[in-house]
Amino acid sequence: MEKQIRSRDIKLVPIGNSKGVRIPKVLLQKYGFTNSLLIEETDRGLLLRKKDDNKLSWGDTYKVMANDKEDWDDFDTTLLDGIEDEDFEY
Repeated sequence: MEKQIRSRDIKLVPIGNSKGVRIPKVLLQKYGFTNSLLIEETDRGLLLRKKDDNKLSWGDTYKVMANDKEDWDDFDTTLLDGIEDEDFEY
């Protein structure tokens, strides 16, 4: 089944020194848009996407990783896989 691409004619509205678009309520609800969106420049034009608020910051990522209690016992085995015996020219 082929995707049907729907288009709508919308007008740019002045917002201070910028311009904005009004997104119909039906589309806001359909795509789950709330207070903010991501806008991407693509080869085909602009793409509006829902912002992924579930992404972790670097600090949060570090905390999650620190609490994971990963088993690193086999890390030394990976480091000592035999290449340390090879002669490399620098």
